Amino acid sequence: MKRFVSLLITLSLSVLAVYSQISIDDCQRKARANYPLIKRYDLIEKSKAYSLSNIAKSYLPQIQLNAKATYQSDVTKIPLSLPGITIPELNKDQYLAAVEVNQVIWDGGAIRAQKGIAEASAAAEEQQVTVDLYALENRINQLFFGILLLDTQLEQNRILQDELERNYTTIANYKVNGLANQADLDAVKVEQLNAKQLRVQLQSTRQSFIDMLSYMTGEKLPADVFLTKPKVNQEFTAGEMNRPELRWFEAQDQLLESQKALIKASYLPKLGLFVQGGVGRPGLNMLSTDWDPFYIGGVRLTWNFGAFYTAKNDKQKIMVNQNALDTQRETFLFNLNLEQTKENQEIKRLKEQMVYDDEIIALRTNIKKSAEAKWANGALTVTDLMQEISRENLAKQTKAAHEIDLLIAIYNLKNTTNNP
Repeated sequence: MKRFVSLLITLSLSVLAVYSQISIDDCQRKARANYPLIKRYDLIEKSKAYSLSNIAKSYLPQIQLNAKATYQSDVTKIPLSLPGITIPELNKDQYLAAVEVNQVIWDGGAIRAQKGIAEASAAAEEQQVTVDLYALENRINQLFFGILLLDTQLEQNRILQDELERNYTTIANYKVNGLANQADLDAVKVEQLNAKQLRVQLQSTRQSFIDMLSYMTGEKLPADVFLTKPKVNQEFTAGEMNRPELRWFEAQDQLLESQKALIKASYLPKLGLFVQGGVGRPGLNMLSTDWDPFYIGGVRLTWNFGAFYTAKNDKQKIMVNQNALDTQRETFLFNLNLEQTKENQEIKRLKEQMVYDDEIIALRTNIKKSAEAKWANGALTVTDLMQEISRENLAKQTKAAHEIDLLIAIYNLKNTTNNP
């Protein structure tokens, strides 16, 4: 029974440990799933399906009902008078009701062009959503690495407080033996209070970052959540640009090309079949005064020459839009390459600085130990000793900050190029 309880406790602790850990990839995935904009993908697909379905129905027979009643001032008359023959006179009020069925045979490519526009528009909208969601990743990166940086500062603060406590105990013992005074203890106490005050500030800032990350991911993260430091190749070099904005430019260009196809279709002839049937007074026999059924069928060719008037200007407008899109793409790539150059330089700077971090810490530690020995021999004041302790702590904080800053710089470069 004891072994079972022990195993149960171990499993529970393991589950809690897993739950209280989260990686940057987890945050990215959860934030993406939680962001309201993600629903736009499904809505765009549904809208595209409805549009394509409606366009495809243009191939179906088009049925229309026509009805009219007219009164005219005069009617057709036959100017003949034959003995024994009465030529009927048409009524001035005439009526017609007919159903006409039209079937497209060839529309100059208009339906195909409309389908192309519908698909290209949906693709452009989806890429715009992808661009907006990509910007979300940068916000998650800032929060995640901000918390990591605060964690390193809190750890250094804990180490500093432990060292100050050790010094306070040593000086208190010296005071008992008459080798130190209250002013020496007060000097250490001030540094302890400063360290505690800084810890409160760091913890408050960390909690605010945790709250924002919880809101972004849609999952309440515990205050003691442990963020897993990502493992990255410090020799990472950016490859070819793979940003979603570039695919958005391509989708916009495809949309403009589809609009060109629709312009071309507008000035091409249309060919179709038609059947018309109905009843009228008169019907097809214009000399009849009775209600007569009728039908008529055939082939219809239509050609709208008016579309030629505006076709050239419409194409020029599309060319202007394409040139504007090319300029926008070039500007985006220019700024992106500039940002990439800046981030590569930042990575290089941090690596060069980090070469000296360990040496600086080792020297600061030696100086602090020497200061402790001098203070013990009465050759140094407690204030001077506190300064050396603070300088050693600052050197350790600087190294920890450099490590996080390097991660941030590498992830910024990955984000700029969208390369894994």
